[in-house]
Parts: sequence; structure tokens; C-alpha cells
Amino acid sequence: MTRILVTGASGFVGRALVAELAGSGHSVRAAMRQPADVFPRSVEVVAVSDLTRPVEWRALLKGVETVVHLAGIAHAGPGIAEEAYDRVNRLATAELANAAHSIGIGHLVFISSIRAQSGPSSPETLRETDPPHPTDAYGRSKLAAEDALRATDLPFTILRPVLIYGPGVKGNLERLIRLAQTPWPLPLGLCRNRRSLLARQNLTGAILHILESPAAEGETYIVADPEPLTLAEIVAALRAGLGRSPGLWPVPPALMAMVLQAAGRAEEWQRLGGTQVADPAKLLRTGWRPAVDTRAGLEAVARTALPS
Repeated sequence: MTRILVTGASGFVGRALVAELAGSGHSVRAAMRQPADVFPRSVEVVAVSDLTRPVEWRALLKGVETVVHLAGIAHAGPGIAEEAYDRVNRLATAELANAAHSIGIGHLVFISSIRAQSGPSSPETLRETDPPHPTDAYGRSKLAAEDALRATDLPFTILRPVLIYGPGVKGNLERLIRLAQTPWPLPLGLCRNRRSLLARQNLTGAILHILESPAAEGETYIVADPEPLTLAEIVAALRAGLGRSPGLWPVPPALMAMVLQAAGRAEEWQRLGGTQVADPAKLLRTGWRPAVDTRAGLEAVARTALPS
């Protein structure tokens, strides 16, 4: 049994991870800004201050063997200054890593992002060997956090997940689910751009796998479901989960891109209408086996989003 600190424990991934770790027999300290009674009684819940200010990491790390660092600004978004991304995502990670190294923590797993490597779309399949080219403040801050972690002598593993889905998902996928719930046909039948997605359960499974894999120390892994889907296939899977036919009209994607660009939503279209395929082969070679099939996972997410 390992004593593990999970930062960002109240987040979309954090809650699921803490429950998985506790269920697997680990002793978990869940760090969150607003402690709440949401975990099994065996989980130690502790308060951590906003990462815009320095954190007393040494106190949180006392008695801990391993850290999974999820806390940070989780998405690119308007109105967030580059300095805020840098403070929360890079500097707080560097401070945590230095504190962990000073007291002899055995392993830190950092949940970075595919955006440390690429913009919201890429014409080439993404692999860990590619030179990183983040295109926004969020991605740059995640890459800088990775570099800060590599600069320490602390044993670490970096995971770069792609867009994560699961019950309660927010952001672009939530909007896509709401669109799929509408009764009218959608002009997405010709959207053959492929996107890599990642089931939240597959990510938590990858983290548990890495914690049990000594050979993963010092490595960086892309984390994605093995089979990318086209945007049309994603919407069809969501509607299948709602018990409906796809209902997709064959409208040229270039026409939709022009319309959305004119409406000032070009970035939103690039996030969904662009291609982004990320290859998880390196992680698969370590023995990680995703438990959730992408189509079945999307169908299940759509069902959970139905009004009760």
C-alpha cells in the first residue's frame, strides 16, 4: 500500500482518481481548495490554498511516498492572463517538485496536456518524439512545467492526455453533447476530421498503471484512447447513446468553418473541426490496456447527460 498525495482532488479527473486509488487499497491524501465529504472515509482530505499564491508543500507532503499532481488551470480560455497560467501551472509545479525532492518523495506523476505539444489541431499524428509546439498560454505553461520538473532530480513521469470525456464533462464536449441532444439534423455528415479522445476511466487506469511501473520513471507518455474518431462518428455515438439515429446532413466543412469564422468562433471550430490524432503506442507498449472503448464510452456519457 502506497501513501499518495493527489492535488486537484476535487476536479473532473481528481475525484475519479482518488476513488480509484482508495478502492485499489492505496492510502490517499486528497488536497483540494474547498474540502468536502465526497470521498470514502479512508481518504484524508486536506485544504490547499489557491495556487496563485505560494503553497506550503512540505506540510502537505509529510508522510507521503508518491504524488499525482493534477491541480492547475485545466483549459485554455478567454480572459486568463498568461501570467496566471505561468504562476499556477509552471511555478506551482516547480515549487511542488522542489519541495518533494528536498524531503525524498519517491515519484511524482505530473498530468500535463497534449497542448504542451501541439495546438488544438495538427496535420500530423502526434508522438512523444515530436518537437513540442504549443500555440497558446495554456500549452506553453504546461510545457514549462514539464521542463521545470525535468530540471529537478526528483523521479517523475509526465502524462499528456488528450481531450477527456466522462460523466459531468464540461467545455467543448459538453456543448457537443447538448447539440447532439437537440431534435434537429446537424450539418456534420462530411466532417471526417479525426480526433483522439480519452475516457476519464482510461486516464485513471493509466495513472494507476504508471504508479506500478518503475520503468516509467523519467518518461513522458501521450495518453489517448487507441482509436480516433471523426467528428461525425463522435456525434453519431452520442446520439446512439440517446437512442437516436445520427441525423447528420452532408454540408461541406469549409462552409461551416467560414460561417463560424464570420461569427468570431474560428477557434471553437478548430478545436472540433480540425484534425488531432495522438498516438498512445508508447504507453501501450508498457502494458497499459484501456478499459473503455471510445464509442461505448461516448454513448454512456450521453445517457448520463439525459434529464432525470
